[in-house]
Amino acid sequence: MTAVPQPALSPESAMPLTLDDFLARARTRLLHEPDLTGEAPRGDHELTPEFRAMVDAMPVRGAAVLVPVVARERPSVLLTLRSPHLPSHAGQIAFPGGKIDPTDAGPLDAALREAEEEVGLARELVSPVGYLDAYLSRTGYRIVPVVGIVKPEFGLTLNPGEVDEAFEVPLDFLMSPDNHRQESREWLGLMRTFHAMTYEKRRIWGITAGILRSLYERVYA
Repeated sequence: MTAVPQPALSPESAMPLTLDDFLARARTRLLHEPDLTGEAPRGDHELTPEFRAMVDAMPVRGAAVLVPVVARERPSVLLTLRSPHLPSHAGQIAFPGGKIDPTDAGPLDAALREAEEEVGLARELVSPVGYLDAYLSRTGYRIVPVVGIVKPEFGLTLNPGEVDEAFEVPLDFLMSPDNHRQESREWLGLMRTFHAMTYEKRRIWGITAGILRSLYERVYA
């Protein structure tokens, strides 16, 4: 069983949040059903519009991630550091999640299954709250983020083939717009712009930061 580093109290967060406040907002502002057929307004194309034409030329594949909010006195979000040898998004910070398999009942089932497979998070410790808008990645995945509350007494067993580390970041830090950045870099001759956040020495960017920004805009903005 792996002990998960818990976030230390930090003055970097400008907006102290309670779990009750988060739940009150989330239950009324999150989607109650997964966005399976819409146009996926969120995604990598929001800051780099050129991606939309690229993605429209690809077959769209369904995926789901769990946005695990840990029910601590100071709520936190459980994130993973992907193994460096993975074929995609290697060494990046991510939510537990992956492709929706034909045997999955839907995005919720897929997100909970992937969380169990990647970090050993027992699904009975997760209480689903709702969904965010689907997020369209530049690689053609239509990702449904599932927001769930995790009981703090969880234990984890990491799958070394997929995850190097699991850790928590304070929810108030992630939901403070003062900590949100937009960065750009050249990629295949295209200037790509993306969301980014840095907590201590951990750099959260790309899809993960984009989904966190989506959570902020739907629940707190």
